[in-house]
Amino acid sequence: MERNSTEAANEAELMPDSQLMQRVQGGDSEAFARLVETHQRAVHAFLRVRLTQPGDAEDLTQEVFLRCYLARQRFDRNWPVRPWLLGIARNLLRERIRDLKRRKEVVWTELCLDLEAIGHFSDAQADDVADALPGCLETLGPSARQAIELRYRSEQRLTEIGQLLRRSEGAVKLLMHRARLALKECLERKLRQSEHDL
Repeated sequence: MERNSTEAANEAELMPDSQLMQRVQGGDSEAFARLVETHQRAVHAFLRVRLTQPGDAEDLTQEVFLRCYLARQRFDRNWPVRPWLLGIARNLLRERIRDLKRRKEVVWTELCLDLEAIGHFSDAQADDVADALPGCLETLGPSARQAIELRYRSEQRLTEIGQLLRRSEGAVKLLMHRARLALKECLERKLRQSEHDL
């Protein structure tokens, strides 16, 4: 007797990600729907805090799962699914930076990615980081804040920033490094404070 789609969907609900991906690789649409349902909220949250427009996060979330499906045969079932999906999302953000260099949100997205690289903030902390970043930017000195703006918003090279700030390229590089570290420390402090307040 043939199984109906409800039975297949119920069976997919009980499967671990590795088995779901095995079925997705075999072309099982119910398993893919379950995979999307399981991870969609986390992927959307990851993207939402790194973008200024909610609609962009929705569009990119759909793109993450489209790319997941198209690349399903390359997925190694020995690895967890969620980090793989978040890796796809991170790559999409980087592509977005290249495509949207002239738009205001680039400063936010690229700065978030750079701070993640040095701060090792968890995905669970992403909302708090996004909330705290504007306040942390305000704590920077005028030169550091201007350097961050010129680098991320205006896409200026270090030599150009140096000319505008009347500093050498090496001094600008050091200023940028210190500004990113100050932002990281400010974010860590605010995250510790918010955890302490709970």
